[in-house]
Amino acid sequence: MSLAFLIVWICAQPLPTTAPVRPNIVVILCDDLGFGDVSCLNPKGKIPTPQMDKIAGEGMVFTDAHSGSAVCSPTRYGLLCGRYAWRGKLKSGVLGGLSPRLIEPGRLTIAQLLKDKGYQTAAIGKWHVGMDWEKLPGKKVTELGIESPGQNRNVDYTKTIKNGPNSLGFDYFFGISASLDMVPYAYIENDRLKEQPTGEAEFAMMLGKTKGKTRKGPASPGFDAAKVLPDLTGKAVEYIGSRSKDTPFFLYLPLASPHTPVLPTDPFQGKSGLNPYADFVMETDEAIGKVANAVEKAGFADNTLFLVTSDNGCSPMADLPALLVKGHNPNYHFRGHKADIFEGGHRVPFLVRWPGKIAKGKSSDRLVCLTDLMSTFAEITKSSLPDNAAEDSFSFADLFGLIHPIEKRERPRRESIVHHSINGSFAIRRGSWKLCLCPDSGGWSAPQPRSAIAKNLPPSQLFDLSRDIGEKWNLFGDDPAKVAALEKELGEIVANGRSRPGPRQPIWEPVNLRP
Repeated sequence: MSLAFLIVWICAQPLPTTAPVRPNIVVILCDDLGFGDVSCLNPKGKIPTPQMDKIAGEGMVFTDAHSGSAVCSPTRYGLLCGRYAWRGKLKSGVLGGLSPRLIEPGRLTIAQLLKDKGYQTAAIGKWHVGMDWEKLPGKKVTELGIESPGQNRNVDYTKTIKNGPNSLGFDYFFGISASLDMVPYAYIENDRLKEQPTGEAEFAMMLGKTKGKTRKGPASPGFDAAKVLPDLTGKAVEYIGSRSKDTPFFLYLPLASPHTPVLPTDPFQGKSGLNPYADFVMETDEAIGKVANAVEKAGFADNTLFLVTSDNGCSPMADLPALLVKGHNPNYHFRGHKADIFEGGHRVPFLVRWPGKIAKGKSSDRLVCLTDLMSTFAEITKSSLPDNAAEDSFSFADLFGLIHPIEKRERPRRESIVHHSINGSFAIRRGSWKLCLCPDSGGWSAPQPRSAIAKNLPPSQLFDLSRDIGEKWNLFGDDPAKVAALEKELGEIVANGRSRPGPRQPIWEPVNLRP
């Protein structure tokens, strides 16, 4: 047989078919954990995180992973739906604990996708994408923002909560409605409160500091913010231990830590030698280890995709100056922090372990977004995605050795990403180039939006991250062609209603690229 004939014969053969893989999937979403808080990602970091380091050593570290937004609610929407949240109603800010459901009726979620594949599904932790509380007659709550103190008792807490996690593909839910500094201070199980919030409570924003309290409001008897991390961890461990090997499960575990209130429990107080935030990171790390150990103890480790990440960068509420003076930067060498359009606002830790599929100790500089989880899980389980779902989701399952080399060449791959800040500022990244359509941080760090300094700056910011990872040098005036190309691409991503290849989607909510 001639070499030419052999090549033609090989190319004519059908691609090997792979049976659907149905691993258990655990996604742990930390709250405000900075990239630099994970010691294996930050060589100069001062916080020991042995459990996350262990997961990284047994799997893969992604060094260019991003949340869909620089703040909580829109990131969670994006993770669950595979779609940038700014395409919907939430154009800036975050929801409150009493906000109505944000995820549109009929929209496919990761949970529903996997449930349709025979998975048992559970969400345990901080929800923060809205649910429909029964409002009292004539009363209202803020829809797209945090409720005012006067609205805290505008809902009937005795009634069933509608359109929460159970209506979005989760068989089981246990947790809190939003951030731990938002009302109500009470646990929800499925669609009802475990205990009525008959009292009132507020908590210190950081242990040992008398200045700064969480929002005062309705609380269940005995609800203790400091016990939430142990409680959620215990529920997750219990859930994993109760699973059968005959049915795969998906556990979404959005922790409420190390977000405020920063309240490490007694065994961790002072343990870092830095400050209570660092102690809280260490306690969060131990909680992650307990969940990982539960997977191993149940005999699921070899067939479990275990993923740890964060919803945005570290918050200034961590007392960044106190940490910096001791040599620790929660956001590593990136500029900015939570809420910002800069890298510190949305570049997040991203660790994935899957024994037998991911080689130990691997590192990837692949550009990924939390919106990509849906397409990745769909490809792993051989699930088809409808055109009107996961519009901004790109699979990275090829990194797990499940995709035939010929198929890899034909698969869409993420080549660009859209970033979004708390005030609705946009940025687009392609390759090493990043264009921010604002003169400022778009968030909380300097220069702040509408500040005197920002008014005298160029209208946009262009950075070459390959030479300037700290985003110090604005090249906006030096390369107008690059600016024009990136603006054009961002405009097309908005106008097409999607960034993943597919038919154009209708735009129901107008998008303003410059808030």
